[in-house]
Parts: sequence; structure tokens; C-alpha cells
Amino acid sequence: MEETVKRGRHHAADGEADIVKSRLGGAIVVLICAITAISIIAYGAVDLWALSLLTVLAAVVCCLWAADAWRGRTLSFNFDPLLLPIAALVLLGLVQLLPLGGPAMPADSISYPVSRALSLDPYATRIFIVHLIVYGLFFASALTYINERHRFRKIVLFIIIFVAAMAFFGILQRLASLESIYGLRQTPQAIPFGSFVNQHHFAALMEMASGLTLGLLFGKATKKTNRPLLIIASVLIGIAIIFTGSRGGLISFICVVGFIIAINLFTGKARQMTPEGEEITVLSGRPRLMMLAGGGALIAFIFAMVFLLGGEESALRGVGLQGVSVDFTTGRSHFWAVAIQIFLDHPILGAGLDAFGNAFTQYDTWNGALRVQQAHNDYLQILADAGVAGFLCAAGFIFLLFRKGFRVIRDSEDVFRRNTAIGALAGCFGIFIHSFFDFPLRTPANGFFFLLLAALATVPIYYPPRHRKVQ
Repeated sequence: MEETVKRGRHHAADGEADIVKSRLGGAIVVLICAITAISIIAYGAVDLWALSLLTVLAAVVCCLWAADAWRGRTLSFNFDPLLLPIAALVLLGLVQLLPLGGPAMPADSISYPVSRALSLDPYATRIFIVHLIVYGLFFASALTYINERHRFRKIVLFIIIFVAAMAFFGILQRLASLESIYGLRQTPQAIPFGSFVNQHHFAALMEMASGLTLGLLFGKATKKTNRPLLIIASVLIGIAIIFTGSRGGLISFICVVGFIIAINLFTGKARQMTPEGEEITVLSGRPRLMMLAGGGALIAFIFAMVFLLGGEESALRGVGLQGVSVDFTTGRSHFWAVAIQIFLDHPILGAGLDAFGNAFTQYDTWNGALRVQQAHNDYLQILADAGVAGFLCAAGFIFLLFRKGFRVIRDSEDVFRRNTAIGALAGCFGIFIHSFFDFPLRTPANGFFFLLLAALATVPIYYPPRHRKVQ
């Protein structure tokens, strides 16, 4: 059951927890934004130096959190069930490090000590556990401190502006035909886009962000003066997705648009309140048709802009009309078969968190020239890495996320809160679709951004007494 721990002298008159706006809490929110932005700018945080910096920032968040508790004689912590699957994965990883398995090779065949851990790659599993702990701290701080209306609105605005700027940068980079990131980093074994080493993972970031912009654009809470910003951001994000040439990204983007339209169409006629206290009617009759037409027009306009800017090759590849090989999966069918075989041999606890690259070499039936680190399907890889136990953790997180998100959409009378929840949940839905074809959440920047969206979709918002009626 979700609750906020508050011990001290601060209590609301009606018995609810009184969420105190402290400067330290505001600093934590700023750090949450900083971690998200730095991870995106720093090549998606795929390098050790970037991960080290983000780990240090997460440690600073913990220190500020402790200082806030000491200063206010109050410990604030949102005991959200969504934290449990992450904690369970950490525990599973620790179990995989126990010396309960046999060595992969006879001990007398090599000259150094062999590992008897259950994981086939204990070092990779240790690093992955550290990543999970950092993710957990980031997510817990977001769930605890993005708890007030003004903070909530500011962080949504920051995300939209920042991601639109990154989309614009990526488009300019592609139009200029730059072969390096920032003119500094060459990526000979991958096709970069924007600040990311992998163009498909940049598309994943954009599709998640598109949910937030479109959720607010199709909603009724946005002022007319802010709609041009949302339209520009949506168009830039859509163009960037198509320019990446990612088929998975394009499919997921269309699924995001469909998710938002479907939620708005089938939630029924309702009267809701804006944060200013104005009562409005949400979607009835003619507005429903206008939403369908608007969604189709937006996608058509984005494609038209792509062709106008000379992105025909990317657009055609995105829809599957160019670059189609005999194996349309581009080798994924083999990777998936290997992942299934690894799972069948390690069905309960898996071969080790992030140990797929090591396990692949033992199961690969090709000539061994190809080094594959990921299964290119996050669902198959969690089965291979963590078995049924890990898959249940992932499935539990997805179930809790959508259950809590739909509850916020159903119950919230603050229409901005409702539309943000729809958009954030749509972005999460898009990355879940993309994960069938790729491994987008294995890029740390996408992991942080996804968890931030999950927080925006589910976190409880506390209002001052004068706004209590519109909660």
C-alpha cells in the first residue's frame, strides 16, 4: 500500500501528510532533471565515465535526502509498490553471484581461478546490480519529491523543451551529414544520431517523449498560448524519429499516438477541473472526431516535412520499403533462438544479469566472428539473463505501472495531471513495444528517462488546501 512516511511535527489538519516544500527537496528535483539531461547529452551514458558521474550525482541525491530528513526532523519516503520489482532484481542478481554453480571449464585446464557463481559473467552481473541500485535511488527520489503541483508542472515543461532541443540537434546533425557526435566522437561500428551512439536508441528516447507532448496537446488542459510549443515539439520529435530510419521506433511512435487517442476516446464523457478551478467537459461528440483527424494530420504533416527536408531514404526504410534483406530480422532470429536456448538451460534464475554476451559465445552456432552483447529483444533477454524469476519481476513492474497509471487517469480531477499521466503512460507503452525488436532500455539514458515517465504517470500529487478540491 502506497504511503508517505512523515515523522515529526508537520501534520495536515485533516490528518494527511503535509508535504513541506524545502529548499533541499527542490535541489533534489533539480538533480533529478540534471541526471536525466546529462545522461542524454553524454552519449546516452554508455561510457564508464558517464555512468560514474551519474552514480556520484545519485549519491549526492542521497546525501541531500538525508540532510532534508535531519533538518526537518522528518523522513519523507514514498513506499511505492513499483520499487519492489527493482529491489527483487537486485536480490536476484546477488543470488546469481553466490558460489552455487560449477565452473564453466575444468579447473585444471586453465591457469587462473575459475568462478563458481551461478552467473556466467559475474563481473557484468556486479556492474548491472550497481546500475539497478542507481536506477532505484533515482526512481525513489522522483516518486518522493515530485509530489507538489508546481514542481510537477515545471519538470514536465523541462522535459518537453529539452527533448525538443535534442531532436532539433539530431535533425541538424543528420542534414549536415556529420559522421561523428558533436564533431568529436567517431562511431565506426554503429550509426549515431543526435547525442546517441545508436540511432535506434535515440528513436526510443524520442518516442517516449512524444507521449508526453501529444498527451498534453490532445488534452484540454493546455492554454492556447502553449499549444504552439507543443505542436513544434511534437513535429520535431516525429521528424527525428523518422530520420533515424528505425522501423521499431516508427512502429512504436504510431502505437504511442494510437494509445493516446484510444484513452481519450474511451474514457467517456467527464467533467473535470483545471488547476485554476475552471470546470470543463472532456471529449464528447465533435471533439472526438477532431482528435482522430488531428492525429492523422499530425503524422501526415511529419512525413511531408521529412520528404521536404530530403529524408526519403530514412522514411522509406522506416516503413520497410528500403533495405529489406532476405532475413528481414537482420540476424535477430538467430539471436532470439540463442536467447531461448540459454533460457531453457537456465529456466529459473537465468544465466546471470547482463551475462548474455558471455553466454552467447557458448551457444552460438555460427562461425564465432560475431560478438553479440544483447539479444535485441528485452523480453527474451530478461528470460535468458534472469529466468522466470526475473521475467516475473519485469512483468510485475509493467502490471503495477499500468494499473496505477490508469487509476490516476480515472480518478484525477486535475486535468493537467490526467493528461500528463496519459502522455507518460503512452511513452512507456511505446518503449515496451520497441523492446520487442531491440534493447532500448539497456541504454542508461533511456532507463532514466523511462523511470522519470513512470514517476510522472503514477506519483501522487499533494495540493495546498485552497487547491484540494481539484486534486
